Amino acid sequence: MNVLLLGSGGREHAIAWKLSQSSMLRSLHIAPGNGGMESLGTVADLNVMDFAAVERYVRRQKIGLMIVGAEAPLVAGIADYFEASTKTNILVVGPKKAGAMLEGSKEFAKAFMQRHNIPTARYVSFDHSQLNEAIAALDTFQPPYVIKADGLAAGKGVIITKSKAEATKTLRDMLSGLAFQEAGKKVVIEEFLSGRELSMFAVTDGSSYHLLPSAKDYKQIGEGDTGANTGGMGAISPVPFLTEEFQEKALNQVIIPTIKGLSKDGIPFSGVLFFGLIRVGSDPYVIEYNCRLGDPETEVILPRIKSDLLHLFESLCSGLLSEYDLVTDERAAATVILASDGYPDSYEKGNEIKGLNDV
Repeated sequence: MNVLLLGSGGREHAIAWKLSQSSMLRSLHIAPGNGGMESLGTVADLNVMDFAAVERYVRRQKIGLMIVGAEAPLVAGIADYFEASTKTNILVVGPKKAGAMLEGSKEFAKAFMQRHNIPTARYVSFDHSQLNEAIAALDTFQPPYVIKADGLAAGKGVIITKSKAEATKTLRDMLSGLAFQEAGKKVVIEEFLSGRELSMFAVTDGSSYHLLPSAKDYKQIGEGDTGANTGGMGAISPVPFLTEEFQEKALNQVIIPTIKGLSKDGIPFSGVLFFGLIRVGSDPYVIEYNCRLGDPETEVILPRIKSDLLHLFESLCSGLLSEYDLVTDERAAATVILASDGYPDSYEKGNEIKGLNDV
């Protein structure tokens, strides 16, 4: 099978590495990829948001299956585009736009959870015309204040402040577009939950599902979980404090109700559901949904999967997911992220990375 993988980060590198082990793989194409992936497949200089250009490449290279690594093309509707295309007949790993809204809009996700009685923090939402109302709403919450950009913000759109003054400034910056541009012009303010965070993942076709290994990522830039949120500075798998009892609660209170809720709402979903959870006492609460594999979590999840990943994705897209046998490795995995000085704020890009062969 000829496969196209869309993305350029560590997540996509890990996916490419795992796909390269499949006996089903004929050729692997990665777009836009990066220099570190060239040993694993053909790296193509494609704009993944230009769906027509991607389609031309798919036709030219006779691609049979496309894996969408990052969230932006999914939220923009790439799966819908290829489903409607009369020029290609391709399997797409990733949900259509309606399902991807679980990640594309925090407000949509919170309303979905509320509608289906899925445990999550109390919240209110406001758009750019409601700054005064948003500031007044802070008085209905106790500090620390959790303020989230509604749209996609590369994993950096959550601001937690200790004072009302800081929260007010954050609201002004977001709703004016100064912070996170359009993504921040609608916000969610929610109750702060104190607990331990973790991530769970389910590959689902909308009815059947397989749980992937759990992971815990470390989002804050500083030592000891301090400083600004990032896209993730490291991850481990499995999660040491994920007990069988908690996993069963998460399955019955969050994961299964989410899959059933999507079906009840008439929203088709075929892909990966990422559950960002927090353990409060012994109970799971949803912090966020994502509609794809996480980064850096993928880098510790895939080494723990013994089964053929391409076979899993092909089974997902062909209606055979319930027949797939997922086998995992009991050993642990860890990853650490290296970033330019100044990240996640102002930092240099394009510096040469040296010494990889010595690691």
